[in-house]
Amino acid sequence: MDSTFMRAVRERTDAAIASGDLQPIVAEQVVIHDGGLPFTVRWVAALAAKDAAKAGAASGVTLPGGPRDPNFNPFLPPDPVLTVGPLGAHHNVVLNKFPVCLHHLVLARREFAEQLSPLEPIDFLALATVLSDAGGLGFYNGGAAAGASQRHKHVQWIPAVAGNASLRHLGAGLPAGLAPGDLARHPGLPLRHCFVRVEAGRGCDPAAAAQAMHEAFGRACDALGLEPGDEDGLLPPCNMLVGDDWMLVLPRSREHFEGVSLNALSYGGTVYVREPAQIEAIRAVGPLRALAAVGIPDSETAGA
Repeated sequence: MDSTFMRAVRERTDAAIASGDLQPIVAEQVVIHDGGLPFTVRWVAALAAKDAAKAGAASGVTLPGGPRDPNFNPFLPPDPVLTVGPLGAHHNVVLNKFPVCLHHLVLARREFAEQLSPLEPIDFLALATVLSDAGGLGFYNGGAAAGASQRHKHVQWIPAVAGNASLRHLGAGLPAGLAPGDLARHPGLPLRHCFVRVEAGRGCDPAAAAQAMHEAFGRACDALGLEPGDEDGLLPPCNMLVGDDWMLVLPRSREHFEGVSLNALSYGGTVYVREPAQIEAIRAVGPLRALAAVGIPDSETAGA
């Protein structure tokens, strides 16, 4: 049975689809095995619309719905048609305008902060609150090179549905019996990364889980050398995923491989492409090679 929170998400989603402010999910997908790991490569039509909107913002071209201001901030304030409501004292729950799956949520700060500023306890409390209520996967795209399309501080969430990204398939390849806070590396991922055991999921205590996640993120960043810059206080580009009692953090070098935008969800086993032809591009090289190409070479790993 849906919780009060998920009922609100579903009602807002249904209303936004009915009004035309949110497009129904149109997707095709294939499963590709690489290095013994399954990857879902999914074409989502809405992502092409997102690219068109970004192109219009950069060029000043008028697109359907009017011209896009390149400095437009969709979260200050968020579109009321897409806003589910407040979450705690610092975040709003907003339907992602360009969702990769049904009920794809953005947990956006109510006040502006840079997306590459280090994640704070309040960000993890927002994620922990949703994870405790509905399970699923929380994630963070730190900077444009990591797949972020907005500077305004936000984390995101997707539900645990077949075909959606998760850490479940990777967790099976990690050491068993680790205590919360312990670090690990996955032998099948040929890139710099760090897993941390963390108790965060459906039924968890949000306050305790938020503290554990914040500490886990700090430990992973220390192990990977992800330190804020001395002048701007911003992190290097990175991704974070949390769910199924694990957190994964990894640094990024660039967003695209062969024209395919790769974000945190790609490391959760689901690669989202803009055009059906890009499915074959990923199949040709293999998902692991694509993910490694936009990360940092494994030989540079220090710590974890």
